[in-house]
Amino acid sequence: MSLRGGREFLMIPGPTTVPDEVLSAMHRPAVDIYSGPLVDVTMSCLRDLRTVFRTAGDTYIYAANGHGAWESALTNTLSRGDRVVVLESGLFALGWAEMAKRLGIDVIILPGAWRRAADPDQLQAFLRNDREGRVKAVLLTQVDTASGVLNDIPSIRRAVDEAGHDALLMVDVIASLGAIPFEMDEWGVAVAVSASQKGLMMTPGLSFVAASPRAKQVHPEADLRTFYWDWSFRDGPEHYQKYCGTCPEHLMFGFRKALDLILSEGLDNVHQRHRLLAEATRRAVAEWAKGGAIDFNILQPDQRSDSVTVLAMDEAHATPLLDYCRDVCGVVLGIAIGPASGHGFRIGHMGHINAPTLLGTLGVIEMGLAALGIPHGSGGCSAAIAYLAEKTDRTSG
Repeated sequence: MSLRGGREFLMIPGPTTVPDEVLSAMHRPAVDIYSGPLVDVTMSCLRDLRTVFRTAGDTYIYAANGHGAWESALTNTLSRGDRVVVLESGLFALGWAEMAKRLGIDVIILPGAWRRAADPDQLQAFLRNDREGRVKAVLLTQVDTASGVLNDIPSIRRAVDEAGHDALLMVDVIASLGAIPFEMDEWGVAVAVSASQKGLMMTPGLSFVAASPRAKQVHPEADLRTFYWDWSFRDGPEHYQKYCGTCPEHLMFGFRKALDLILSEGLDNVHQRHRLLAEATRRAVAEWAKGGAIDFNILQPDQRSDSVTVLAMDEAHATPLLDYCRDVCGVVLGIAIGPASGHGFRIGHMGHINAPTLLGTLGVIEMGLAALGIPHGSGGCSAAIAYLAEKTDRTSG
């Protein structure tokens, strides 16, 4: 028996659901790439990206996925043989490290644990020993969607400062921008990278870089610069230079609408919506976990992300539960990836998401746990509803 007739719920941590208004904005004829409204779209998006990144620095748009933004950050600020420190916390910082290695950068990985955030004290101790100043940059993610961890960027910034080091701080906010507070300038981040398909509610295909004055200062000396990624070329006056060629115009029309939706809601309100829905998810999971078959991947509550919740579970339970939610009920959850592959699942709760979507998803998971006889505590959905009812009663109006 299938109950999946109707609109499918995509609850993976990216790509996320694209709003109908954004899809409609892309459904239009091509226009001139050299003048007119498209130029205004580009310039307004570059401007409003500063608002979302919370920076007065320069912003750049690439026709690329998030890996393209990684490469832009590295090639525009570093040279072959430069040393960088990468903070392991989950899976994706290691991917950024691998990219740096292939570019000829000397990469030092500070090992971390799969179930906790990066350790600022570990970084501070390492940088204190770098008396010759060989380390040029520190790389990490704010949120890792494989582990579900939230790294404390202000604490990492303090670790660099208290070590008396001048390394550039580079942060991947692909899974957090537009969902979780990020204060690029206030936190002293030199380069931040993101992409369109998560909290920013767009299709995959665009990535973004924000560069501080300090990053722009070292940029001219970087010998890894290439024509496509080069900030200097993209700073040029011609519209085509902003994309190093033809503008991905339909993606830009969609992104313009996505930014409009975020800014009309208000960035602080967007963050609060994500915070409430994430905590409701955690309230449900905490009840289910009492049965012993399911648990949070991230052990410390303040290190759990507001954009994705990653759950640990035996493979014998996880695979049937994912299949049930998708095939019977039309709710697509994220598979576990990285070291946890097969041993859990992920609930994406970022971007175009509201209370009915989340509560429907939690209801389907709880129904699946019951239908499949997976041990779990009862009342997960009730706990989520009670939490949201309390918070919206206090904050409504």
